[in-house]
Amino acid sequence: MEKRISLESRGKEPHQVTELNLDNVRTVGEFEGLTEEFVNLEKLSVIKAGLTSFKGFPKLPNLKKLDVSENRISSGLNHLRDCTSLTHLCLSNNKFKDISVFEPLKSLENLNSLEIGNNPFPDSDEVRSRVFSMLPNLVLLDNQDREGNEASEDEDDDDEEINGVNHASEENEEDVEDGDDEEDIEDEDEEEEESDEDGPGLADLYNNPNLNDEDDGDYDEAGEDEEEDDVEEEEEEDEDGESTRRKKRKHEEEGAAE
Repeated sequence: MEKRISLESRGKEPHQVTELNLDNVRTVGEFEGLTEEFVNLEKLSVIKAGLTSFKGFPKLPNLKKLDVSENRISSGLNHLRDCTSLTHLCLSNNKFKDISVFEPLKSLENLNSLEIGNNPFPDSDEVRSRVFSMLPNLVLLDNQDREGNEASEDEDDDDEEINGVNHASEENEEDVEDGDDEEDIEDEDEEEEESDEDGPGLADLYNNPNLNDEDDGDYDEAGEDEEEDDVEEEEEEDEDGESTRRKKRKHEEEGAAE
């Protein structure tokens, strides 16, 4: 256990460690290497480690959550009396047979959640009522309140704090996302207004009757040019005809004179 504690400390001094996971560690049935130097330890998990007692368990005044489930402990809870900050204690899947072993937990005024499931008690219904009577400050027993109602996840404040869950931050992120959507909508409205100020679009130009009038004007002008060309050609033909008649008349006069 000492070697595992050193590894889990990750080079930190004992007083700097706030959490230790010693699950599946090999032990001789008791705690070894865990000392009172871990004064700021808040969470300790020693699941399935072959423990048979709390012998060697140190005074840890800031410990809030302790999980020693799936061991072979049957007594020795008096070693936890100095863990005055303890709020959650898991003793499930051990060898507790008599409810009287929980008497030392009376001194833990902050203890509000206790798990004792899968222990060889003679009558589970009686155990439940007696434990709540023995520990008046207890709120949850095996994740159920005094009326047998299951606790919701929101009520487990200790787990949220340890796991670093911050619901307030999530709500703020959602508010920021909503704010971004509103800003995007406002930007789109401003772009539409700017587009209207710049002038009519292609659709307006195509539907503008004045555009058709201008086209008609261009068409009429071309027609007028063609008419002027026809008039000029007719005038030239008239001039050519007049010249021919004059020549003919002169020729006839010369013949009569002879």
